[in-house]
Amino acid sequence: MGAWELLLVGVVMLLGLCGVLVPGVPGSWLVWAGTAWWALQDPNGLAWGVLVGATLVLLLSQAVRWQLPPRRLRESGATHRMAAYAGGGALVGFCLVPVLGALPGFVGGIYLAERIRLGGRGEAMTAVRTALRAGGWSVFVELFACLLIVGAWVGAAVWGS
Repeated sequence: MGAWELLLVGVVMLLGLCGVLVPGVPGSWLVWAGTAWWALQDPNGLAWGVLVGATLVLLLSQAVRWQLPPRRLRESGATHRMAAYAGGGALVGFCLVPVLGALPGFVGGIYLAERIRLGGRGEAMTAVRTALRAGGWSVFVELFACLLIVGAWVGAAVWGS
């Protein structure tokens, strides 16, 4: 697979990561579609392993999400800015402390957005708890699954070439 095709697969996956944070956009399925596209264009054992792993991770994340409360983020006062901060924080945390850093990055991103919006520490902490209870955990589970898949794809694309 050429560099341009890899770049396009990466763009589809990036759109999928952003789509996880936007209600109504099938972000996790865009990430899976990018992985499937890559695996079908570059059929080898590593690519198929990543595709099978991605499928299992997505199915597991869907099963976990069904056990969590439904998303009611709009009613809790969540904003697009908060979603962007949470997603950016999870991505930065995932890269700085591989895999495990996504959770503190996600929660830290929500806290930072709410601290900027509300001003006080106590109000921001209350807003973080409210956002997580109103469906933030569901968003995190889906985002974390997508980050794992994109990380595996990047590793396989770098290692496999």
